[in-house]
Amino acid sequence: MQNAETLHHEQKSHMDTKKLTVLAVMTAMAYIAMMLFKFPVVLFLKYEPKDVIITIGGFMFGPVASLVMSAVVSLVEMVTVSDTGPIGALMNFISTCSYACVAAVVYKKIHSLKGAVIGLASGTAAMAALMMAWNYLITPLYMGIDRATVAGMLLPAFLPFNLLKAVLNSGITMLVYKPLSNIMRKAHVLPESTSSGGGESGFRKYAFVYIIAAFVIITCIAVIVIWNMK
Repeated sequence: MQNAETLHHEQKSHMDTKKLTVLAVMTAMAYIAMMLFKFPVVLFLKYEPKDVIITIGGFMFGPVASLVMSAVVSLVEMVTVSDTGPIGALMNFISTCSYACVAAVVYKKIHSLKGAVIGLASGTAAMAALMMAWNYLITPLYMGIDRATVAGMLLPAFLPFNLLKAVLNSGITMLVYKPLSNIMRKAHVLPESTSSGGGESGFRKYAFVYIIAAFVIITCIAVIVIWNMK
């Protein structure tokens, strides 16, 4: 009995080490994505895909993983490449957490394709709503403009930007998560799936999801390009 318990403890410890290693790598990838892939959208607002990686981390390992990854990336960004200091770090943390953590919480409760879609939609709504409030409260402090000016920017700039950002993140997440999670399961980092998603019907279901996700991504990119042509 003791040997069995020892073996189980060693296996669990090995799995936890694998998870921590994967989370560390994903956090580093999120930071690199933030640095290398920034695209102007409107005014001073830019899109970068770090939230996709953080959301996938939350889908794989739970909402706490998204929370920790968000905090680490925001802090490292603050002390390396950001010029907005603690206020900018706070805004980045709130933006990412409101999207990734909400999506991960829903997906943890409804662990299915339906749950992923509901989670991403909920994260999109949460981020859009919270960032409207926090942009109104915080943006005047680090942009040096009056609150009335910021209020006038909420509907024409901040709201569409956050909606566009979250929808694009959702499209990329839906396109990438399933293949990546399958790779993780083959590497024994994630437990084997118990859902009945195999077979021809499963393939058709996910093929449809990939087509929709690709369409969403292309549409969002087209909107960003047209927006920058104005």
